[in-house]
Amino acid sequence: MRRGLVHLLAWLLATGAAVTLSWWGVHTVMAGTAYDPPRALPIKAADAAPREPKPLATPTERTPPPKRTPPSAPPTTSKPSPAPTRTTPSPSPAATGRVRSYDTDGGRAVFDLGRTSASLVSATPGAGWSMQVWKTESWIRVEFSSGADRVSVFCTWHDGPPRVEIGTY
Repeated sequence: MRRGLVHLLAWLLATGAAVTLSWWGVHTVMAGTAYDPPRALPIKAADAAPREPKPLATPTERTPPPKRTPPSAPPTTSKPSPAPTRTTPSPSPAATGRVRSYDTDGGRAVFDLGRTSASLVSATPGAGWSMQVWKTESWIRVEFSSGADRVSVFCTWHDGPPRVEIGTY
């Protein structure tokens, strides 16, 4: 009986160590890939008029609740708090490019195309398709595959502004 418990304990420890090591390895490899949640980019409608954002009150700008005074005392007036200053937000570096979506038979790839470089915003395979992403300093390739069918979305910018080519093979 004791021997069986020792074997069970050894098996549990080995299995736990293997699962932990596998999770850590996969997590390390997958960090920073296209499987991370995509970052949100501002979307501007063509006919929408630009509006100023309403400033949010910070805790220091809020006026305290009025103090209760005894009925015999005259009400006190408090000075109004100074109006908050408005600041216009500066555009983020990611918003300076053009966000373009490329729909293919294998799925969709979305790139942020800047003047001298590009970045992958998101890549989503279609139903029944899988996806693989390669990135270097001068190009990004997204390949969708299903059986023997392959669709490649290839964005390069090594010798000029970014350009995207789609190939099916």
